[in-house]
Amino acid sequence: MNVPRAERLNKLPPYLFADLRRRMADARKRGIKVIRIDIGDPDAPTPDPIVDELCRSVRDAEDPARHRYGCDVPYEGLPAAIRGFYKRRWGVALGDGELVTTMGSKDAIVKFALALLNPGDLAIAPVPGYPTYNIGHVFAGAVTYQVPLQASNGYLVDFDAIPHEVRRQAKILWLNYPNNPTTATAPLSFFEQAVEFGRRHNILIAHDSAYSENTYDGYTAPSILQVDGASEVAVEFFSLSKGFNMTGWRVGCVAGNREAVAALNAVKENVDNGTLRPIQFAAAEALNRAEQLTPAINAVYGRRRDLVVDALNARGWSLDKPAATIYVWAPVPEKYNGSSGAFVADLLEQTGVMVTPGAGYGQWGEGFFRISLTYPDTVLAEAMDRIAKMK
Repeated sequence: MNVPRAERLNKLPPYLFADLRRRMADARKRGIKVIRIDIGDPDAPTPDPIVDELCRSVRDAEDPARHRYGCDVPYEGLPAAIRGFYKRRWGVALGDGELVTTMGSKDAIVKFALALLNPGDLAIAPVPGYPTYNIGHVFAGAVTYQVPLQASNGYLVDFDAIPHEVRRQAKILWLNYPNNPTTATAPLSFFEQAVEFGRRHNILIAHDSAYSENTYDGYTAPSILQVDGASEVAVEFFSLSKGFNMTGWRVGCVAGNREAVAALNAVKENVDNGTLRPIQFAAAEALNRAEQLTPAINAVYGRRRDLVVDALNARGWSLDKPAATIYVWAPVPEKYNGSSGAFVADLLEQTGVMVTPGAGYGQWGEGFFRISLTYPDTVLAEAMDRIAKMK
């Protein structure tokens, strides 16, 4: 049988981590003992109070709706917890119609593109950046303009460098701070510039705030919604995945511009059935206890950050310790002439250590590689020892 295949699939680049999995499988077949420090999936369990609330809710016989579609029986305490969290965390009061809960951020990013973009529309995405922004555009039939993030500019989007014609046509501009993969952070003044840029050019600013809770050394990540008038031109994607060790739970939210939130909700109502009710209870518990739970999680990542950065610097790198995210972003050694693919392949072949090539995040990610801190200290320490022995 000739199974039809949608043309849009041919426009997708190879999914980064699928390619890495293939490389590792080939290496293992050749007898190489592989150590992974590439993917950002927390190794520590979800904190006990969150798990306890999930278990309580799953077994609550007095709540007969607990196993039904999450969209049909939503837990009102979850949006209330999100509003409370935004108020405590950033002093932001989310108004009526300015919030929709989501099944994490990745799912929501693609649905957001389907909700707002028509075939042929233009949207702006940062590079290096999260590949899902462009993936959403492809599924919507839209076109991506890649705006470069450069080390010389602190990996901040240079709004003035975006061509006039792109500003005229673009419908969405994606931002992501603290940033994956570069670990860059943005001050509130940058978000003020972003809001003004969006207002001046009638471009919706979509801020992916997936790493706002993974911060160190007293740093606090701002929200774009702190800017006066931001909800007129911006939305923010928030996820519990990385800040609360809940990647597999798939729960988050989008907040801000009412029209954009309503459009996303319209797609969700027709495509998904919401998050399981007990997960909604557990997510509310996480947000209500955020100030108690996140410091211990960040203490682990901060320790691992120091381990990795100190080890690399002792071996010839010159890296600053990132103030946020769960990654370390580093240039490839000079002898590889800026080829992250060559370095990653050589590293895997010689040492069995798998890191993420910067080129997988777009053309301006070339010349760098990313290490994830979501692995046990012992694994990271062995990986650093192996890297030290690389020829």
